[in-house]
Amino acid sequence: MKDNDQLIAHIQEHGNEYQSLYSHLMAVSSYTGQFANKFGLKETGEILGLLHDFGKASNEFQNYILSANGKINPDADGYIDSEAMRGKIDHSTAGAQVIYETLREKGPKEKIAAQVLALCIASHHSGLIDCLTPDGENNFKRRMEKSDEDTHKSEAMSRLSNIELRFEDLLSKKAVDQIFTKLKSLQKEGADSQQTILFKIGLLIRGLLSCLVDADRLDTADFESPGNMYIRNYGQYHSWPTLGERLNVKLAEFEQKEHKNNVDELRNKVSLACLEYAAKPKGIYQLTVPTGGGKTLASMRFALNHATTHQMDRIIYVIPYTSIIDQNANEIRKILEDKDENGHYLDRVVLEHHSNLTPEEESHRQGLLAQNWDAPVVLTTQVQFLEALFGSGTRGVRRMHQLANSVIILDEVQTIPINTIQMLNVALRFLVEDCGATVVLCTATQPPFDKIDAKYRTLTIRSDLRIIQNETELFKGLKRVEVFDERKTGGWSDEEIANLAEAELREKGSVLIVVNTKKNARLIYQAIADKKIENLNLRHLSTNMCPAHRLAVLEKVKKALEDHSPVICVSTQLIEAGVDIDFGAVIRYLAGLDSIAQSAGRCNRHGVRQGTGNVLIVNPKEENIDKLKDIVIGRDQAQRVLDEFTDNPEAFGSDRIGLEAMAAYYRYYYHVRKDEMRYKVGTSSPVGHDDDLFNLLSTNTLSMQAYLRIHQAVPEIAFPQSFQSAAKAFRVIDSATRGVVVQYECEGEEIVADLCGAALLEKQYGLLKRAQRYSVNLFPHEFKRLFDAEIIHEVQKGSGIFYLDKQYYSNDFGWGDEIINPMDFLIVEGGTNAI
Repeated sequence: MKDNDQLIAHIQEHGNEYQSLYSHLMAVSSYTGQFANKFGLKETGEILGLLHDFGKASNEFQNYILSANGKINPDADGYIDSEAMRGKIDHSTAGAQVIYETLREKGPKEKIAAQVLALCIASHHSGLIDCLTPDGENNFKRRMEKSDEDTHKSEAMSRLSNIELRFEDLLSKKAVDQIFTKLKSLQKEGADSQQTILFKIGLLIRGLLSCLVDADRLDTADFESPGNMYIRNYGQYHSWPTLGERLNVKLAEFEQKEHKNNVDELRNKVSLACLEYAAKPKGIYQLTVPTGGGKTLASMRFALNHATTHQMDRIIYVIPYTSIIDQNANEIRKILEDKDENGHYLDRVVLEHHSNLTPEEESHRQGLLAQNWDAPVVLTTQVQFLEALFGSGTRGVRRMHQLANSVIILDEVQTIPINTIQMLNVALRFLVEDCGATVVLCTATQPPFDKIDAKYRTLTIRSDLRIIQNETELFKGLKRVEVFDERKTGGWSDEEIANLAEAELREKGSVLIVVNTKKNARLIYQAIADKKIENLNLRHLSTNMCPAHRLAVLEKVKKALEDHSPVICVSTQLIEAGVDIDFGAVIRYLAGLDSIAQSAGRCNRHGVRQGTGNVLIVNPKEENIDKLKDIVIGRDQAQRVLDEFTDNPEAFGSDRIGLEAMAAYYRYYYHVRKDEMRYKVGTSSPVGHDDDLFNLLSTNTLSMQAYLRIHQAVPEIAFPQSFQSAAKAFRVIDSATRGVVVQYECEGEEIVADLCGAALLEKQYGLLKRAQRYSVNLFPHEFKRLFDAEIIHEVQKGSGIFYLDKQYYSNDFGWGDEIINPMDFLIVEGGTNAI
C-alpha cells in the first residue's frame, strides 16, 4: 500500500515527473474554491476539488497509470493493458459517493446539498449526467449505488484519510448552509414558477461543474506542460482604467475630427450615452441603435467603464457570425492593444474564440487561453456562448463560470435562435441576478424578449436601463435611406431584377442584392453577368464559398467601393448583420422585416453619399424557400406589416423599417412562433420522445411520470433533470452538415495535397486548422449526391476527411455539381496526367 505522497495523479508524457494525487486534489480544491467564490460558494468549490479524483487512490488506477507510461513491465504482476482499459476505470464516482453518503441521512438540507455536490463530482469527465433519464430511470441513484468493487471507494478512503479530514473540516464551516442559502436565493418573488426555479438550480449546478472542470484541466495541463504557466493570465489583466483610457483617446480623435457630418454627430451622442449609463448598477441593458450608428465602440465604452465602476472580471462580446468577428476584433484590438515599432502587438488584450482563425492567428497562446476565456476582452460567437450555457460534454461548460461578474454584450441579438429564447431569457436573468453579470442587448431591431407569451420566462428590462432613452429621435436623425415597397402581383423575374439593378447602378453607382437562397444568388449573378455591363465589378457571396474565398471577395468589393468603381454584389443573408460596407442602393428579396432593416444598414451606411440611399423590397417570381421556416414565417409577417403600412403610413411614423413597424412585426412573428421558444424535441432526438428542453432541464414532468408508472412511487431525489440527454439534443445550428475541403486558389490545392499525403493525419492539428478556412458545409443529400458521383473524395481511406474535385469549384460562386473548371493537363514522361 502506498503512502499519500506516493499515490500518483498524473505522469508527464515526455519525462519522468510524477504529480502526487494529494497535491493535485489540494491544487484543484484551491482553484475550484476561487472560481466558485463568484457564486458565493467558496467552501463548496473546495469540497468538489478535494473529492473529484478520489478514486485514483485505488490499486487498479495506480497500476493502470504506471502501465500506460511504461513504468510496469508487461510481464510483471499488476500490469494493465492501458489501451484496452482506457476510459474504463471509474475514478470519479468514489468521491461522489463519499460526499453523498456523508450527508444524505443528516437531514433534508443535507440531502439536497449532497445531490448538488455528488452530481458535480460524478460529472466532471462527462458533463452533467441525467438524474432521471428521459425514459424514467433514476440514473443518479444507480450511480450512487454503484458497487464498491467498481468504484474502489473504501480502498480510496483508507488511503486518503487526510483528504477526508480536510473535507469534513470544510463541511463544518457550514458549506451545507451555504448551498441551501444560495438555492433559496434563486427564487425571486413574483418572477419564478417551480419550473424556472429548477431551471436556475440546474444552471447553478452547471456553474459549479464549470468551476471544477476548469480547475481540474488547469492544474493537469500546467503539470504536464509547465511552460503554460508563463502563457496563462490566471485572471490577472491590464487594469480597466488603463484600457478605458486607450479607448477614450481614440474616441477623442473622432470627436475632434473636422468636417463631421450628421451621422458622426449622432454616433458621438450614442457613445456619450453609453459612457453616462456605465456608472449605473449592474443589470440587463438595451442599446438600440440604427445600423451604422457606431454601437461596436459605443458598447465597448459602456463595458470598459462599467467594468471599472463595478470591478468586474472580463468583457465577453458575443457576435452571431464568424464572418464579422474578425472585423470587430481588429477594430477593438487596434484601440486597446499597444504595438512595437514593427507593428506587432505588445500586449494581448483581445482574445478571439471562433472557428475561422487562421493558423497564424491561432497561436499556442490563443488556443490555450480560449479553453477557458482567460482574457480581459473575449470576442466569441453565439454558438460558443450558448454551448457554454447548454451544450454537451465538458469543453463548453468549462467556460461557463467565466460569465459570472462579467459584462456580456450580445451583438445583433435579434439573431438568437427562436427555439432558445425561453432558456436564454432565464439564463440571462440567472447570470445577472445571481452571478453578478451585466448584459447588454445590442441591435437596430430589438426583439421583445420582455414580452413573450410565457409569464415566468420573459426577460425583465427596466425602462431606466435603456441606454438610448429617445430612440425615435435617434432613428429619425440617422435615417439615411428611403425604403420602397416594390412588390408586385406575380413577382419579379430574374431578368427584371437584373434590369432594376442596372438602373440603380446608373443612379447610385453601387448595388447590393440580398437574396434568400444560394440558388437565387447564382441565378441573379448569372442574369447580371449576361448583360455584360461595361467596367462592372460583379461579385457573388454565399456559403457555397469557403471562408477564405468569402473574405477575399469582401475585400475586393470594399476596394471597388473605395475607388468609386461600378460594383454589384449579389449575396445571401450572410452580409446582413454587422458587415461594415456601404452601397448606394440595396435590393432586398422579401424576407423578415428585421432582415430587410439589416440589409438597409449596408446602404449609405456612413451618410456621406449625396441624398439618401435607395432600398427596394422585391418579391421574386421563382423562389423555393418552403423548407426555410425562419424565412417563410418572417416573410409572411413582413408582408402583413407592409400591407398595413400601405393602408396607414402615419401609424408607422411613415417609415417601413422604423421602430413602430419593427414592433408590429415582432408582435406578429413571436405570436406565430410562441410554441417553439421552449426548444421542442422529438422521437428522433437523443431524448427519444416528444418533449422540450426547458421541461427536461427543470421539472422533467414526462420522466417523472415514467418513473411513477414503473415504480409506483416518486423518485427520492430533489432534482429530477435529464441534464445529459437535454445537452446532447441541444444544437445552436439546427442542421446536420458535413465539411468538405475545397481547392480554392493555390493554398486550397496545397492543403488538399498535404492532407492526402500526411502521416498520422489526426495529429496534424495545424493542417486541419488551415483546412477549416478552405471548407464548405454540405447538407447530407448534397454530400451523398456528390460522393456517389465521385465528385467528393476521401483524403485518406478511413480518415473521414473529404475534398471536392477541383473542377467543381468556381472562383466566381464556389462549389457546384457541374464541371466549372475544365481539367488542366500536364505532359509528363510516359504520358499525359491530369492535375
